[in-house]
Amino acid sequence: MLKLIAAVDHQWGIGKSGDLLVSLPLDMKHFKEETMGKTVIMGRKTLESFPNHKPLPNRRNLVLTRNKNYQLEGIEVFHDINDLLSEDAYIIGGGEIYRQFLPYCEEASITQIRHSFEADTFFPNLDEDSEWMLVDESNIMEEMGYHFTFRTYRRK
Repeated sequence: MLKLIAAVDHQWGIGKSGDLLVSLPLDMKHFKEETMGKTVIMGRKTLESFPNHKPLPNRRNLVLTRNKNYQLEGIEVFHDINDLLSEDAYIIGGGEIYRQFLPYCEEASITQIRHSFEADTFFPNLDEDSEWMLVDESNIMEEMGYHFTFRTYRRK
């Protein structure tokens, strides 16, 4: 089963200029707990946004890219989304990858930050998508001056 995991702001923004909008330690812990030991699928730009362009440790890292010559130690490279649809994996970004995989995902783990940042990359608003329903939401948490919740959406 394919699942999505993302942190979004009030307007469903996920990034600006290739970076996350904010890095909240509790969200990073949540991401790590959800994905550790699992397969993660990302785009090349997401991988290259990681420190030293290194893949996430203790996970199987799959990268979808149009670049036929792309190689990096510790990752598996794919050029066709159809080659990845049978994976049991988390889709971890970026924006284009989320949009491509959304129709094939059954669940989304969303950190909803109750703040509007200046973003240039957005995640589809699942609250306005009739194919998705909110099935779980944590209590409101606060960290670094930001309020947020962990939300789980499932395809209807």
